[in-house]
Amino acid sequence: MKIISRLFAGLCCALLLSCSQPVSGPLFDGQDTGKWDTAGQVALNDGLLTLSGADAQAILKKGDYENFVLSMYVRTTQGGKGAILFHTDRDLAKGYRVAVNNDRNDPVWWKMSGSLAGVRNLTKSFVKEDEWFTLDIIVEGKAITININGNPVVEYIEPADPLRAGDYAYAQLSKGLFAIVSEGTGNIEIKSINVETIDLKAEGIDPQAQLAYAIDEHTDRIIRLHQEDFPVLDYHVHLKGGLTNETAAEQSRRIGINYAIAPNCGIGFPITDDAGVLNFLNEMRSEPFILAMQAEGREWVETFSQDVRDEFDYVFTDALTFTDSKGRRSRIWIPQETWIEDEQQYMDLIVDRICGVLTEPMDIYVNPCFLPPQMQDRYDEFWTEARMNKFVDALAQSGKVLEINARYEIPNKAIILKAKAAGVKFSFGTNNEKAEVGLLEYCIRMKEECGIKAEDMYRPKIKI
Repeated sequence: MKIISRLFAGLCCALLLSCSQPVSGPLFDGQDTGKWDTAGQVALNDGLLTLSGADAQAILKKGDYENFVLSMYVRTTQGGKGAILFHTDRDLAKGYRVAVNNDRNDPVWWKMSGSLAGVRNLTKSFVKEDEWFTLDIIVEGKAITININGNPVVEYIEPADPLRAGDYAYAQLSKGLFAIVSEGTGNIEIKSINVETIDLKAEGIDPQAQLAYAIDEHTDRIIRLHQEDFPVLDYHVHLKGGLTNETAAEQSRRIGINYAIAPNCGIGFPITDDAGVLNFLNEMRSEPFILAMQAEGREWVETFSQDVRDEFDYVFTDALTFTDSKGRRSRIWIPQETWIEDEQQYMDLIVDRICGVLTEPMDIYVNPCFLPPQMQDRYDEFWTEARMNKFVDALAQSGKVLEINARYEIPNKAIILKAKAAGVKFSFGTNNEKAEVGLLEYCIRMKEECGIKAEDMYRPKIKI
């Protein structure tokens, strides 16, 4: 009798285990929604699973998925947005969220489709509303990869002790169900959902070895920005010093900073005419970057047509090149081209030239309030209260955005505070010379010290 009981108990255990084991294959194939529990406005019409409005959801009924490739064919209609959850439960109280959002008018413009919410938010929308795209979520041990249309947009390794706060305390790897939630005014439409489980041992993947490539998030200021729902974008990156499209994309995904790539456009620079701009844009538009124009010199407005300039996501320029009071072309970062006879008079000239530049048809004033090397050690002395006020008044009236520049650590805190009080928008920029772009340290420090919020940051007019 005891033997039969033990055999029966073993059989029940085996059956229970087999039922709980996650399986590969279609989770939705356009035929039925039998594997999902749904709530809110969820419909199956013409082979499409459609979630509508702000409270629709579909939660997988069974499965304890840990390592997998989840593939979906999806689109959003106007105003449609939401998220795909993995490693979650029936209460949606744990696991990660991957954003589904292609609404360029969304106030939260830094959390576009493919974002690993609160951990790796994306500022570029890779697809348009009403456009079908593939979304792949891959979990292999401690590594999370997200692809859109086959291209990686997130590559993240969760550290042993991830930093999580507030609404994102739940965002950690474990195992569990999949879920789809709709949170917008439009629809999320899905043609197919498929999952393939991954056997880590068979694939030779060691999660402990992966941890060597993880970032220590308790010393990382970038993850804190993501956790705060602050737009994490370096608006001023150049392909210089050996930085290529490929290495820039890899670096951006690794450290969690979105990049805006800007070519130098003007006389004596890599791009000198409309044809050069269009060639650049044709090559770069499909890359995972926002694209900006750095307009060089004061003749850039005549050098490049407005129609071509408008093809960029935004345009920025600085006041480092101008004609001095004696008609000499000055590039004030070069001492040999900067003729200073009276420092105070020259400082007044700089302020006048900056105010003139603010009338040009650009979006962002960069390398702001820069002084020649001969004067930089007395920055606060030259930027007097009267000069700061003159500049900030002109800036606010112009409607231009003020860059906080990490490379030169300018402008100073006093100018930033005045600009913020005047309602000026900001951008963060590295203006790198090397392949290692940097971590926006000065920008983040000024954000914290000056109380800059997400709504104070400039929103690019992103095109595809």
